[in-house]
Amino acid sequence: MADWPVVPAPVDPHSEDRLFFDDHEWDTIEAATARIIPTDHDPGAREARAVRFIDRYLSGIGYVYAAADGSGFLQMSGRLADAWRARIADLGETYRQGVLDLDTIARERFGANFVSLRESDQDAVLEQLSGASKPAPVGLTGEHGNPTIQVYAFDDGLTFFDALVAHTRQGFYGDPVYGGNRHQVGWTVIGFPGPESLRDTMDGTYSVREYYVQDYDWRDLIPHLRGAGRS
Repeated sequence: MADWPVVPAPVDPHSEDRLFFDDHEWDTIEAATARIIPTDHDPGAREARAVRFIDRYLSGIGYVYAAADGSGFLQMSGRLADAWRARIADLGETYRQGVLDLDTIARERFGANFVSLRESDQDAVLEQLSGASKPAPVGLTGEHGNPTIQVYAFDDGLTFFDALVAHTRQGFYGDPVYGGNRHQVGWTVIGFPGPESLRDTMDGTYSVREYYVQDYDWRDLIPHLRGAGRS
Protein backbone atom coordinates (compact mmCIF):
# COMPACT_ATOMS: atom_id res chain seq x y z
CA MET A 1 0.00 0.00 0.00
CA ALA A 2 3.04 2.28 0.19
CA ASP A 3 2.45 3.62 -3.32
CA TRP A 4 -1.29 4.16 -2.97
CA PRO A 5 -2.39 7.79 -3.31
CA VAL A 6 -3.38 9.54 -0.08
CA VAL A 7 -6.52 11.63 0.10
CA PRO A 8 -6.83 14.14 2.94
CA ALA A 9 -9.59 13.28 5.42
CA PRO A 10 -12.89 14.42 3.84
CA VAL A 11 -14.13 16.11 7.02
CA ASP A 12 -12.76 17.53 10.23
CA PRO A 13 -11.82 14.53 12.42
CA HIS A 14 -13.84 16.06 15.27
CA SER A 15 -16.90 16.85 13.16
CA GLU A 16 -20.29 15.43 14.15
CA ASP A 17 -21.56 15.58 10.56
CA ARG A 18 -23.69 12.59 9.58
CA LEU A 19 -22.12 10.91 6.56
CA PHE A 20 -24.34 7.81 6.43
CA PHE A 21 -26.96 7.79 9.19
CA ASP A 22 -29.89 10.14 9.37
CA ASP A 23 -30.45 11.81 12.74
CA HIS A 24 -32.74 9.09 14.09
CA GLU A 25 -30.40 6.30 13.00
CA TRP A 26 -27.43 8.13 14.52
CA ASP A 27 -29.21 8.59 17.86
CA THR A 28 -30.40 4.98 17.89
CA ILE A 29 -26.99 3.50 17.13
CA GLU A 30 -25.36 5.82 19.65
CA ALA A 31 -27.79 4.63 22.32
CA ALA A 32 -27.16 0.99 21.38
CA THR A 33 -23.37 1.35 21.50
CA ALA A 34 -23.75 2.96 24.92
CA ARG A 35 -25.33 -0.28 26.16
CA ILE A 36 -22.53 -2.39 24.63
CA ILE A 37 -19.83 -0.38 26.43
CA PRO A 38 -21.74 1.60 29.07
CA THR A 39 -20.56 4.70 30.86
CA ASP A 40 -19.84 4.04 34.54
CA HIS A 41 -16.86 5.25 36.55
CA ASP A 42 -15.03 5.19 33.21
CA PRO A 43 -16.06 6.67 29.86
CA GLY A 44 -18.00 4.40 27.55
CA ALA A 45 -18.81 4.13 23.87
CA ARG A 46 -20.83 7.35 23.95
CA GLU A 47 -17.85 9.40 25.14
CA ALA A 48 -15.55 7.62 22.70
CA ARG A 49 -17.93 8.54 19.84
CA ALA A 50 -18.16 4.97 18.60
CA VAL A 51 -21.21 6.03 16.60
CA ARG A 52 -19.05 8.47 14.64
CA PHE A 53 -16.61 5.67 13.82
CA ILE A 54 -19.47 3.48 12.57
CA ASP A 55 -21.05 6.32 10.59
CA ARG A 56 -17.80 7.06 8.77
CA TYR A 57 -17.09 3.40 8.14
CA LEU A 58 -20.49 2.93 6.52
CA SER A 59 -20.26 6.11 4.44
CA GLY A 60 -18.26 4.53 1.61
CA ILE A 61 -14.62 3.59 1.14
CA GLY A 62 -13.07 6.88 2.19
CA TYR A 63 -12.32 5.83 5.77
CA VAL A 64 -11.08 2.26 5.36
CA TYR A 65 -7.29 2.55 5.40
CA ALA A 66 -5.63 5.45 7.18
CA ALA A 67 -2.30 6.61 5.77
CA ALA A 68 0.58 5.46 7.93
CA ASP A 69 1.50 9.03 8.86
CA GLY A 70 -2.07 10.03 9.69
CA SER A 71 -2.21 12.62 6.92
CA GLY A 72 -5.35 11.19 5.34
CA PHE A 73 -6.73 7.96 3.96
CA LEU A 74 -5.50 5.67 1.22
CA GLN A 75 -7.42 5.79 -2.03
CA MET A 76 -8.48 2.39 -3.35
CA SER A 77 -9.16 1.68 -6.98
CA GLY A 78 -10.12 -1.12 -9.33
CA ARG A 79 -11.52 -4.42 -8.15
CA LEU A 80 -10.48 -3.86 -4.56
CA ALA A 81 -12.47 -0.62 -4.43
CA ASP A 82 -15.46 -2.35 -6.04
CA ALA A 83 -15.31 -5.18 -3.53
CA TRP A 84 -15.15 -2.76 -0.60
CA ARG A 85 -18.07 -0.72 -1.94
CA ALA A 86 -20.19 -3.86 -2.16
CA ARG A 87 -19.13 -4.94 1.31
CA ILE A 88 -19.91 -1.56 2.85
CA ALA A 89 -23.22 -1.34 1.02
CA ASP A 90 -24.29 -4.69 2.49
CA LEU A 91 -23.30 -3.56 5.97
CA GLY A 92 -25.19 -0.32 5.49
CA GLU A 93 -28.36 -2.23 4.69
CA THR A 94 -27.76 -4.43 7.72
CA TYR A 95 -27.57 -1.35 9.95
CA ARG A 96 -30.61 0.37 8.47
CA GLN A 97 -32.67 -2.78 8.95
CA GLY A 98 -31.18 -3.18 12.41
CA VAL A 99 -32.48 0.23 13.48
CA LEU A 100 -35.93 -0.70 12.19
CA ASP A 101 -35.78 -3.99 14.11
CA LEU A 102 -34.73 -2.26 17.33
CA ASP A 103 -37.62 0.17 17.05
CA THR A 104 -40.12 -2.57 16.19
CA ILE A 105 -39.19 -4.64 19.24
CA ALA A 106 -39.08 -1.52 21.44
CA ARG A 107 -42.54 -0.39 20.38
CA GLU A 108 -44.04 -3.86 20.73
CA ARG A 109 -42.65 -4.33 24.23
CA PHE A 110 -42.49 -0.82 25.67
CA GLY A 111 -44.54 1.44 23.41
CA ALA A 112 -41.73 3.74 22.24
CA ASN A 113 -38.76 3.79 19.90
CA PHE A 114 -35.50 2.31 21.18
CA VAL A 115 -33.75 5.63 21.75
CA SER A 116 -36.55 6.83 24.04
CA LEU A 117 -36.40 3.85 26.40
CA ARG A 118 -34.68 3.75 29.76
CA GLU A 119 -31.43 1.79 29.80
CA SER A 120 -32.83 -1.38 31.38
CA ASP A 121 -35.51 -1.56 28.67
CA GLN A 122 -32.93 -0.96 25.97
CA ASP A 123 -30.98 -3.89 27.39
CA ALA A 124 -34.09 -6.05 27.18
CA VAL A 125 -34.56 -5.11 23.52
CA LEU A 126 -30.93 -5.95 22.73
CA GLU A 127 -31.27 -9.27 24.55
CA GLN A 128 -34.28 -10.18 22.44
CA LEU A 129 -32.56 -9.08 19.25
CA SER A 130 -29.39 -11.02 20.02
CA GLY A 131 -31.12 -14.11 21.37
CA ALA A 132 -28.80 -14.19 24.37
CA SER A 133 -28.85 -12.95 27.93
CA LYS A 134 -27.04 -9.78 28.86
CA PRO A 135 -23.44 -10.68 29.77
CA ALA A 136 -21.89 -9.85 33.11
CA PRO A 137 -19.89 -6.61 33.35
CA VAL A 138 -16.30 -6.85 32.17
CA GLY A 139 -13.46 -5.59 34.33
CA LEU A 140 -9.72 -5.82 34.49
CA THR A 141 -9.84 -7.50 37.89
CA GLY A 142 -12.26 -9.53 39.94
CA GLU A 143 -14.59 -12.37 39.09
CA HIS A 144 -15.19 -11.28 35.50
CA GLY A 145 -11.72 -9.91 34.78
CA ASN A 146 -9.48 -10.68 31.83
CA PRO A 147 -12.13 -12.02 29.43
CA THR A 148 -11.40 -13.24 25.94
CA ILE A 149 -12.94 -10.64 23.66
CA GLN A 150 -13.59 -11.65 20.07
CA VAL A 151 -12.92 -8.93 17.56
CA TYR A 152 -13.88 -9.97 14.05
CA ALA A 153 -11.13 -9.66 11.46
CA PHE A 154 -13.86 -9.51 8.82
CA ASP A 155 -17.40 -8.27 9.24
CA ASP A 156 -18.87 -9.79 6.09
CA GLY A 157 -22.14 -11.54 6.73
CA LEU A 158 -22.44 -10.61 10.39
CA THR A 159 -25.86 -10.14 11.88
CA PHE A 160 -26.75 -6.60 12.91
CA PHE A 161 -26.13 -7.31 16.59
CA ASP A 162 -22.75 -8.97 16.00
CA ALA A 163 -21.70 -6.15 13.68
CA LEU A 164 -22.81 -3.58 16.26
CA VAL A 165 -20.75 -5.25 19.00
CA ALA A 166 -17.67 -5.61 16.78
CA HIS A 167 -17.83 -2.04 15.51
CA THR A 168 -18.50 -0.61 18.96
CA ARG A 169 -15.30 -2.25 20.19
CA GLN A 170 -13.38 -0.98 17.18
CA GLY A 171 -14.77 2.52 17.69
CA PHE A 172 -13.81 2.44 21.36
CA TYR A 173 -10.32 0.96 21.08
CA GLY A 174 -9.23 1.87 17.54
CA ASP A 175 -6.99 4.74 16.56
CA PRO A 176 -8.82 8.10 16.81
CA VAL A 177 -8.00 8.84 13.17
CA TYR A 178 -10.98 6.65 12.24
CA GLY A 179 -13.44 8.84 14.13
CA GLY A 180 -13.85 6.96 17.41
CA ASN A 181 -11.82 6.75 20.62
CA ARG A 182 -12.25 10.50 21.13
CA HIS A 183 -9.49 11.98 23.28
CA GLN A 184 -8.09 8.42 23.44
CA VAL A 185 -10.57 7.54 26.18
CA GLY A 186 -10.63 3.88 25.14
CA TRP A 187 -6.88 3.62 25.55
CA THR A 188 -6.97 5.51 28.84
CA VAL A 189 -9.50 3.07 30.28
CA ILE A 190 -7.18 0.10 29.69
CA GLY A 191 -3.99 1.99 30.50
CA PHE A 192 -2.58 1.90 26.97
CA PRO A 193 -0.17 4.80 26.34
CA GLY A 194 -0.99 5.26 22.69
CA PRO A 195 0.56 7.77 20.29
CA GLU A 196 -0.78 11.27 19.97
CA SER A 197 -1.07 10.67 16.24
CA LEU A 198 -0.12 8.04 13.68
CA ARG A 199 2.67 10.34 12.52
CA ASP A 200 4.34 9.85 15.89
CA THR A 201 4.67 6.12 15.15
CA MET A 202 6.60 6.89 11.96
CA ASP A 203 9.15 9.48 13.06
CA GLY A 204 10.21 7.92 16.37
CA THR A 205 8.31 10.36 18.57
CA TYR A 206 6.28 7.48 19.98
CA SER A 207 7.95 4.42 21.46
CA VAL A 208 6.95 1.62 23.81
CA ARG A 209 10.55 0.78 24.61
CA GLU A 210 10.21 1.91 28.22
CA TYR A 211 7.48 -0.67 28.77
CA TYR A 212 9.66 -3.59 27.75
CA VAL A 213 11.42 -5.70 30.35
CA GLN A 214 14.88 -4.20 30.34
CA ASP A 215 16.96 -6.68 32.31
CA TYR A 216 16.33 -10.31 31.54
CA ASP A 217 18.01 -13.54 30.65
CA TRP A 218 16.61 -15.45 27.68
CA ARG A 219 16.99 -18.63 29.68
CA ASP A 220 14.43 -17.26 32.13
CA LEU A 221 11.98 -16.41 29.37
CA ILE A 222 12.15 -19.63 27.32
CA PRO A 223 11.05 -22.65 29.41
CA HIS A 224 13.24 -25.30 27.76
CA LEU A 225 16.35 -23.16 28.32
CA ARG A 226 15.79 -22.59 32.01
CA GLY A 227 18.81 -23.83 33.87
CA ALA A 228 20.75 -24.50 30.68
CA GLY A 229 24.39 -23.46 30.67
CA ARG A 230 24.46 -22.57 34.36
CA SER A 231 26.73 -24.00 36.96
